[in-house]
Amino acid sequence: MRFLFLGDMVGRSGRTAVWEKLPGLITDLRLDFVVVNGENAAGGFGITEEIFQNTLAAGADVVTTGNHVWDQREALSFAPREERFLRPANFPKGAAGNGSGVYMAKNGARVLVANIMGRVFMQPDLDDPFACAEELLAACPLGEQADAVIIDFHAEATSEKMCFGHFVDGRASVVVGTHTHQPTADHQILNGGTGYLSDAGMCGDYDSSLGMDKEEPLNRFTTKVPKGRFEAAQGPATICGLGVEISDRTGLTEKIAPLRLGPRLEETLPAFWR
Repeated sequence: MRFLFLGDMVGRSGRTAVWEKLPGLITDLRLDFVVVNGENAAGGFGITEEIFQNTLAAGADVVTTGNHVWDQREALSFAPREERFLRPANFPKGAAGNGSGVYMAKNGARVLVANIMGRVFMQPDLDDPFACAEELLAACPLGEQADAVIIDFHAEATSEKMCFGHFVDGRASVVVGTHTHQPTADHQILNGGTGYLSDAGMCGDYDSSLGMDKEEPLNRFTTKVPKGRFEAAQGPATICGLGVEISDRTGLTEKIAPLRLGPRLEETLPAFWR
């Protein structure tokens, strides 16, 4: 199975770049399944239903989120009726929407997608992500109820991300970190066969501070006095993510490589898809 994950869309620049480039990537790379993190797509804070629907229309199979999932209050209304919209699964029971789901890929594979949020340096402080993963994997084991298992682990600390990857190694196809908006260079296949990346990076303007116009963050660092709100940067966006070949036999990762398309960062496509 050919799987593509795209990191946090930030603002109009990021979401527009994804909408423009994703259809061609799906066709040219013959992708079977696509997950996009959309938690910063609406001006850098949250996501609206219109943006969610446009992301599906561009070819995403599932849209994941994170700590900003409820920044746009309308998400509380559409989350319960949109099975392909995921908020972190370790929100307390009774939270709106779903934290995981099983979806059909283009090649017929049953794909469990889970969105789980870390706890180190993160707010809100959600339930234990390790216990959450254990429960989800027990209910839908790889090789039994699922042909592939993909986890978006939305977290700040790389130590927590790496320990989470080792915790589910051999039981998940791929663990992709999100949240920091900076692509890491540690893509690898763990000992048990799980594909891993600490952070996919963002789909947004990299002439910025994490996708925000850099003037106000810089002002706050240098003066400690806010002058205004954070606003999403509007320059040309680079889309960043991860390409993975998942074995149809084992459901584990066979090949893994980053994807970066756009200005500022070095462009790269997974070599096995060229």
